[in-house]
Amino acid sequence: MSKSVCYHCGEDCLEDEAIYDEKSFCCSGCQVVYEILKDNDLCNYYNIENTPGISPPKDLNVKYEYLENTDIVEKLISFRDEKISVVSFFLPKIHCSSCIWLLENLFKLNKSINSSRVNFLKKEIQLTFNHHEISLRGLVELLSSLGYSPEINLDKAEGKRKKVEKSLIYKIGIAGFCFGNIMLISLPEYFGLDSIKESNFSNFFGYLSIALSFPVMFYSAKDYFISAFIGLKQKNINIDVPISLGVLALFLRSLYEIILSLGGGYMDSLSGLVFFLLLGKAFQQITYNTLSFERDYKSYFPIAVIRINDDKSEESISVVDVNVGDLLLIKNNEIIPVDAVLDKGTANIDNSFVTGESNASVKKSGEKIYAGGKQVGGIIYVRAAKKLSQSYLTQLWNNDAFTKHQENKFEGITNSISKYFTIIILLIAFGSGLYWFQKDFKIALNAFTAVLIIACPCALALSAPFTFGNVLRILGRDKFFLKSATVIEGIAKTDTIIFDKTGTITQSSDSNITYKGKGLDENQKNALYSLLRQSSHPLSKLVFNTFKTEKQVEVSEFNEIVGNGIKGIINGLLFKVGSYEFTKTELEQETNFATKVHINIDGNYIGYYQIENKYRKGLKSIIVKLRKWYSFNLVTGDNENEKENLTYYFNDQDKLYFNQSPKQKLDYVRKLQEGNKNVLMIGDGLNDSGALKQSNVGISVSEDVNTFSPACDAILDASSFEKLPTYIRFCRQSIRVVIFSFIISFLYNIVGLYFGVTGALSPVIAAILMPLSSITVVVFVTITTNILALQHKLR
Repeated sequence: MSKSVCYHCGEDCLEDEAIYDEKSFCCSGCQVVYEILKDNDLCNYYNIENTPGISPPKDLNVKYEYLENTDIVEKLISFRDEKISVVSFFLPKIHCSSCIWLLENLFKLNKSINSSRVNFLKKEIQLTFNHHEISLRGLVELLSSLGYSPEINLDKAEGKRKKVEKSLIYKIGIAGFCFGNIMLISLPEYFGLDSIKESNFSNFFGYLSIALSFPVMFYSAKDYFISAFIGLKQKNINIDVPISLGVLALFLRSLYEIILSLGGGYMDSLSGLVFFLLLGKAFQQITYNTLSFERDYKSYFPIAVIRINDDKSEESISVVDVNVGDLLLIKNNEIIPVDAVLDKGTANIDNSFVTGESNASVKKSGEKIYAGGKQVGGIIYVRAAKKLSQSYLTQLWNNDAFTKHQENKFEGITNSISKYFTIIILLIAFGSGLYWFQKDFKIALNAFTAVLIIACPCALALSAPFTFGNVLRILGRDKFFLKSATVIEGIAKTDTIIFDKTGTITQSSDSNITYKGKGLDENQKNALYSLLRQSSHPLSKLVFNTFKTEKQVEVSEFNEIVGNGIKGIINGLLFKVGSYEFTKTELEQETNFATKVHINIDGNYIGYYQIENKYRKGLKSIIVKLRKWYSFNLVTGDNENEKENLTYYFNDQDKLYFNQSPKQKLDYVRKLQEGNKNVLMIGDGLNDSGALKQSNVGISVSEDVNTFSPACDAILDASSFEKLPTYIRFCRQSIRVVIFSFIISFLYNIVGLYFGVTGALSPVIAAILMPLSSITVVVFVTITTNILALQHKLR
């Protein structure tokens, strides 16, 4: 009788075969999953890959009871407000594109799930859900019922470098032990000692080598066979198929020779092959984990926050220096960098950065506020409840809502080559094997096995990730923090730069600020001091820093109007600070076009603070160095007062636009893009958020403020502004490093295939060269990018 294959998971249907909808299922669990998908119009899951499912576990009702414990839930949840929760899980059984499609369509299965994002490489899923409608336990049970049981680890610690998997270490150890011993007992054959070869010792040593090869074959090499089997089951020939064929060919040929006393077999080659393949895998894992650790926990994330010390003094510190219990001051539009408890003030938290929903959440004193929320309104004081989770902020930053879906050229090339690579290699292996079979079986076996093993697209696939991973690490440690690897490629493609002025090419320190207007009494100065203290705008900060001895008073109904100014009620009077149009009761033609911050108190125009801009050090050299690659534009909301000064930095071909609103900035970026320009927008992240998001690459300049804008692609610490040409050149050079590593990978495969086809390459040498190609590429890109970094004097 022919066996039926489960329509869902592809396993053989035995005694428990169930028939439903004219389809066979190996168990009731698989049938239930199919029914769920069918009822929710999600059967496209089966069209992407054949039999992509996983048979779900039994006894779910008992297995996840512990997820009703509130303390455990609190440990697992990364964000929670009155309605929405966010959680991430590791799903080890994700294995194909159908899995991704199904998991990212969970909201169709349960309306309480708002969104789900899958990171296929890390096998992680981030879920946003309504905790009033579905509990964490219910969410986990839903995943498990579909066959994707999460691996829940309550002891997972933040900031610890991942180590090589223990199972991989055990497999390497066993393969190495067996390889060494099989080589030892094969010494007589290596040295041609015929008297020993013809004795009973020869048979004994042969059977001993078979015994030693079994742990290698069925334990150390099992992952290659499993991966190949899953790939073939999904009608996908992955790279593990030729490796498995090569190992199997060596094993079966060796058994044939030893059992029939026709020769010593190739068990030493077999065990050596597996040993070196696993060593290569371990090296890749160590290198990748190191890069990930450096990126997530050691790179400089250039955001600062104000800490209130015990003596009531205020100190601006990096968010990485925030400790549990620290009292932090959060201003309007500032991101809350760590999980915290509201200590004082009215918190109006915009969690769109975390949940994608823009509805603000009001928090009272004593309530918890999660990292990633943005305060909208006046100053609040929060007490840190956790240390910074830089990896969490980076994960939020890469939220789909803020991601620019640009084509990744190198990923496309890699995927295209890998798709056909294995099929071509199999054809070459069988062709060379058949050719030599007619002349010499031993050469035929060598050629067939060596071709299967030597050729591998792994080095090709590793080129871009390891290059860009190291570049991200280097730039991050030099105070230029990029959102993701695709930003590097994006920077290399840009040909047009747009600068904002205030807070971007101007600096707050050493600016000359003078007040002109009616005299201000002590109460008015205290009021202005308290109002300006609420805002994180560069001009607000400049004027605020002129106050030295003023006292803080209560500000109510604070509001900041983007592109205009700020206002609030203090002692019953309405104070307005900002642009001329925002504060003047009767508009007149402004004659003096200096940069000014105007003041209106309860409907009466009082005067203004005049600011003489100081431009950032090195601005002229930045423009000169980049001019060979870029055309330049200046788009600012300020008036034309500085136009004459700016001509020193910009030439006649550069376009300067003044009095531009945030929308006009965005429209100008779009206009350039419609003219086939790749735009690099450099702003302060406040009034420029729309333009930063619209641009091909947006860079936010940060100067001791917590005004992080998720709309940007990179954050540049103001102290490193002068290095901007170096960073851009480094990104461009990294593209060439990837191209060179591609060439190295191709050369390895061409040369290896040549010797493999001619039968001049033994399987063991092929096994050494195969991971060596990957190791060479990884070492090449790592050393080359580090050398380039040293040449550019990057950390």
